[in-house]
Amino acid sequence: MDHSNHRNISSRMELRIICPRTFWSLILLAFLLPCTKCIGIGSPALGNETDRLALIAFKDLIYDDPSGILSSWNDSFHFCKWEGVTCGRRHPQRVTALNLMSSGLVGPISPHIANLTFLRSINLSGNSFHDEIPREFGRLFRLRVLDLSDNGLQGGIPDDLSNCSEIRPILLDKNKLVGRIPVKLSSLSKLERLYLGRNNLVGNIPSQLGNLSSLVSLSLRDNSFEGSIPNELGRLVKLQFLQISANNLSGLIPPSVYNLSSIIGISMVTNRLHGNLPANLGLTLPNLQKLLLSTNAFTGQIPFSLPNASGFSMVDFSYNKFSGPVPENLGRLKDLRILNLANNNVGGGEGEDDLSFLTSLINCSHLEVLELSSNQLRGVLPATIFNLSTHMIELGLGGNPISGSIPTDISNLFKLNKLWISETFIMGTIPNGVGKLQNLEGLYLYSNRLSGRIPSAIGNITGLAILSLYENRLQGRIPLSLGNCRLETLSLRRNELNGTIPKEVFSIPSLVEVEIGENPLVGSLPLEVGNLQRLRYLHAAYNKLTGEIPSTVRNCLSMEFLILSNNLFQGAIPLGLNNLKGIKLLDLSHNNLSGHIPVTLEKFPVLEYLDLSSNNLNGPVPTEGVFKNSTKFSVLRNKELCGGVPQLRLPACPEKAPKKHGMSISLRVIISMVSVVLGLILSSFLFATLFRVRRKANERPLPAFSLEGQFLNVSYADLFKATGGFSLDNLIGVGSYGSVYKGVLDHDQTCVAVKVFNLQQRGASRSFMVECEALRNIRHRNLVKIITACSSIDFEGNEFKALVFEYMPNGSLEKWLHPSVHGKQELWSLNLIQRLDIAIDVASALEYLHHHCHMQVIHRDLKPSNVLLDPALIAPKK
Repeated sequence: MDHSNHRNISSRMELRIICPRTFWSLILLAFLLPCTKCIGIGSPALGNETDRLALIAFKDLIYDDPSGILSSWNDSFHFCKWEGVTCGRRHPQRVTALNLMSSGLVGPISPHIANLTFLRSINLSGNSFHDEIPREFGRLFRLRVLDLSDNGLQGGIPDDLSNCSEIRPILLDKNKLVGRIPVKLSSLSKLERLYLGRNNLVGNIPSQLGNLSSLVSLSLRDNSFEGSIPNELGRLVKLQFLQISANNLSGLIPPSVYNLSSIIGISMVTNRLHGNLPANLGLTLPNLQKLLLSTNAFTGQIPFSLPNASGFSMVDFSYNKFSGPVPENLGRLKDLRILNLANNNVGGGEGEDDLSFLTSLINCSHLEVLELSSNQLRGVLPATIFNLSTHMIELGLGGNPISGSIPTDISNLFKLNKLWISETFIMGTIPNGVGKLQNLEGLYLYSNRLSGRIPSAIGNITGLAILSLYENRLQGRIPLSLGNCRLETLSLRRNELNGTIPKEVFSIPSLVEVEIGENPLVGSLPLEVGNLQRLRYLHAAYNKLTGEIPSTVRNCLSMEFLILSNNLFQGAIPLGLNNLKGIKLLDLSHNNLSGHIPVTLEKFPVLEYLDLSSNNLNGPVPTEGVFKNSTKFSVLRNKELCGGVPQLRLPACPEKAPKKHGMSISLRVIISMVSVVLGLILSSFLFATLFRVRRKANERPLPAFSLEGQFLNVSYADLFKATGGFSLDNLIGVGSYGSVYKGVLDHDQTCVAVKVFNLQQRGASRSFMVECEALRNIRHRNLVKIITACSSIDFEGNEFKALVFEYMPNGSLEKWLHPSVHGKQELWSLNLIQRLDIAIDVASALEYLHHHCHMQVIHRDLKPSNVLLDPALIAPKK
């Protein structure tokens, strides 16, 4: 074949890759343009049209252009003036650069870009291009820059890119590329930067990459590469940055890498690498500034030669197995910004002060992050710790056997954003100076031995998001000033905090997690809990909270974990809980809740565990939802429940009486009215007759009686033992000023009722004295007999006051008049004569208190629950 034929074949092949519209445009030009010779494919005029049509073909595949970047790509402007298009100086009609970075474009990349044969730079980064990288890019022989990073490109890396011999950077990071790194890329002798990070690439790192003699930066982070690091990377003598983090690489770092004297930054975090670092690392890598090796399995000591690389700014060895002392000479690193040694085994010297190196770090005037948590560092926390760099934003010392106290001049670190001194032996108080750390967002002082009060000055840190003080010995009240903070997490559990829960705290709308359990907190759960629409976790168990569970909790629509167990809550389970559709754990056990179990609890779609045990609930147990599986809920120690799944072995619920038909409504009303009238007449007659008989019996005056000198001497320990430690199982009632427990006195096995006064309730102490004075000289057969009183100190040194009464085994009149539906109606029913007897007994007791007592006594709380019945159903009144 001669050369002329060869040229014709080449022309025909080139025409096949242009669109039909281009072909007819060329035919039209051939007829309209007055020329003396044919227009060749390589002529300037044809090149001009080829580039324009290639750009139009690229635009045609873009189906979303939210910023209108391509709106200028029309015939009103020459294509060299289109947005993002640059033409050359030597060839002013040819496109040399296409830069559409961060334009929001969506669509595939057109292969027609390959017709822009003078193209030297392509930058399409920061868009939403998808599908594969066109293989035709390999025909761009003049291409020097290819930046397709931060898109959604898929498929593999084309081998054809190896034909672009002039290319310097290949930037394909932050895409969805798959497959292996093409070995052919190793032929690109001028390649300086190869960024393939944050893709889905697999396989080994090709050893042939060691042939890229001009390579300065290699980033393979966040892929799924496995195997070992190739020793051949040590041949990359110009390499300055090596980033291979977040892969599955294993083995040792090749010794050849430690000889890359030009290297500035190494990042190998989150792999499975192991071994020791060479002792002379700071000498062989003198230009090293960043060494990031966290989350691997490196062992041995931290090289003392590190400060020889005087330009060090970042050292991150966290989450490894380094041991031994921390080098004392780290203070020589004047530019050090980050030192992270957390979660290793450094320190642990016998009889040594492992914290002495901290003093040298005062010379690191640019230090921003110092993380030493979760190691074996021993010693007393030096006061100089807060003379560190004023640029410090993060300080972590937790999880070490450190002793001492928090220095009072903590406010020197005024830029501090996070302070973590937890799980140590730190004692003393939280200094007020912490309130001057206005940039603080996270304060972690949990699991220490801190005491004293929570400083109200913490409320000055309005941007505080996390306050974690649990498992200490903090006392006093929860500061109201915390309501000034933008808290998301508040953890105060397992302390000795007392008083009530400030409503100001439950008025912080940003709260997500609240832990205030295991404190002797009293009072009610504030209604303001309903303000916390973002609240996911509330732990207030093991306190002394009273009252009803607020119905406003229904507004906590994000709630997932609600734990209110081991308190003194009363009343019914709020029906509003059915709003909490996302709740996973609900624990209301060990309270005084009563009423039925709401059937709506069946409908919680993601409820994993429900605990309602040790309450006073009655009625049927639901059988759907979480109630289908007896391992996912507990209703133990609720004596009046019935039904439920067979595994509960509860008695069957009584069947409801069937409705009778055939009698009109009006007839039933008439019969009912007549029955009531007749009943009232008969009752009045019997009442009058019996009252006359009983009054004659009571006309004999009662002898004067005084309990002085006849009190049984009992201690707090006696009552504690008698009531089983004031167990909730022995709790038989709760009043305004205290709780009543059933007990058995040890000395004569007398069954008694012990009324324990809640002295934290305002007026309780005065009520105790008033009752003692009133009951001292009161004696009547229809008044509950007082056995003794106890004014003492409990086992924790707190004041204790209680009254001991005779126990009434038949309970209150309330239960006989309004029996629960659980199959015992006949046992608790009262006939008419018994009801009249009880009424007369109550009247007799009131007559005595009003007219025959040494001083007039007025009972202000007369109700069936305060009328107690003895074995003979005689009504002593409490």
